[in-house]
Amino acid sequence: MSIASQTPDSTRLRLLRSRWAQLPQDHWVALPVLLAGTFMIVLDFFIVNVALPSMQTDLHASRSATEWFVAGYGLTFATGLITAGRLGDRFGRRRMFSLGLALFTLASIGCAAAGSAGALILARLAQGLAAALISPQVLSIIGIKYPGTDRVRALSIYGVVMGLAAVGGQIIGGFLIQADISGLGWRSIFLINVPVGLAALALAPRLVPESRAETPPRLDLVGALWISVALVALVLPLTEGRQHGWPAWAWLSLALAPVLFVSFACYQRRLARDGGSPLLPPALFGERTFSAGLVIQLGLWCGQASFFLVLSLYLQRGRGLTALHAGLVFSILAVAFVATSLRAPGWMMRYGRRLIATGALILAAGDLLLLACVSVIGTGGSVAVLAPGLLLVGAGQGLCITSITATVLSSLDPQRAGAAAGVLSTMQQVGNALGVAVVGVVFFGSLNDGFAHAFTLSLVELAALLLGVAALTRLLPKEGHDDRPR
Repeated sequence: MSIASQTPDSTRLRLLRSRWAQLPQDHWVALPVLLAGTFMIVLDFFIVNVALPSMQTDLHASRSATEWFVAGYGLTFATGLITAGRLGDRFGRRRMFSLGLALFTLASIGCAAAGSAGALILARLAQGLAAALISPQVLSIIGIKYPGTDRVRALSIYGVVMGLAAVGGQIIGGFLIQADISGLGWRSIFLINVPVGLAALALAPRLVPESRAETPPRLDLVGALWISVALVALVLPLTEGRQHGWPAWAWLSLALAPVLFVSFACYQRRLARDGGSPLLPPALFGERTFSAGLVIQLGLWCGQASFFLVLSLYLQRGRGLTALHAGLVFSILAVAFVATSLRAPGWMMRYGRRLIATGALILAAGDLLLLACVSVIGTGGSVAVLAPGLLLVGAGQGLCITSITATVLSSLDPQRAGAAAGVLSTMQQVGNALGVAVVGVVFFGSLNDGFAHAFTLSLVELAALLLGVAALTRLLPKEGHDDRPR
């Protein structure tokens, strides 16, 4: 007879707790928990695109409502990041991470249970806010918990997971829609978040260390409201303007956004000068690596979501592939992404900014090779012809995404971890919105001449953007990654 069977329930519970406390304390055990949150929130940005047709049909959604299934998530995600990062600095990064996980899991259940388009939009808005709570905490905790070379490795793994989630959205979404598990259809793409979220939520208190700024800053409520309004003024017209034919309100909002950002910056400088606690410490932007890296981050991510969008449209609507078959094409890109991402940490330590420039040039070469192939085959022929170009694109993404994150956060000050991570994540989301808006103008504006023509014109634009990103790497310091412990 076992010991457990002879032990009262209270004693048995104490034994279980004792064994749980004796789990290994290796500092790497926290990383999978953190990255589970990252994988979920990035996946949900991309996976919805595959399910939009079935969502629209099932919920009898208008075109505008269908667009908000995507735009609502991106809008609240982008506008909440900076404030969420500062909340982590003040109230505890693990606490905010866990709160974000709980809210994201509940919102995912709400998405799956939605019986109307309005209910799904509200749940997606809630998902975006929860994602904003999660994202900067992950980067902050990594930056603080892993010093020196460990930080480069951790951030590189973070980049791999983020890229796989972006590419995997098409693959996983296509599989789930095709499989139609238990007749759930599109609802299954949200329900897969539930077990992942619950597992991460259960493990976070045990495996993820708590941290906050040594001198917790006061929450700058005025600044939080100010930057949120400024981001809405920028992101909302970028996500909605094209679909509505660029109405006057969109142009007015875009014109107002720079005014709001400049006035916000002036307010933050004044608050810092007067001894207050600004939402974004101006000193952050005095660090060359950080400020230059943000510009490169913005340019790089302008080409990510937009590329996935136009490639998906070309494959599914231009060539008539199913969501699953299109996802299998994306897997070619994913293989190359993983291969270069795993090598990027060592190369980054050796080559510094040159690795980011090389990655951007490989990405541009992949776009141009795809352009040449599509110009020949149009919307016919074998998709295998696209493989060399997709391999180059994936390889370039693996080098860039991993390296720029490690570079920007290489000199992270623990006192400003949340603010820095919030700004970095915001640049990613704004880049996604800006890229989709600009590339979308070219793609949809040239559809009258066919999907192949629209896709090739978009590739020209994307290649030019990436050449610009390669040039911008000259703004970074020449030295490689600083691996000194901090």
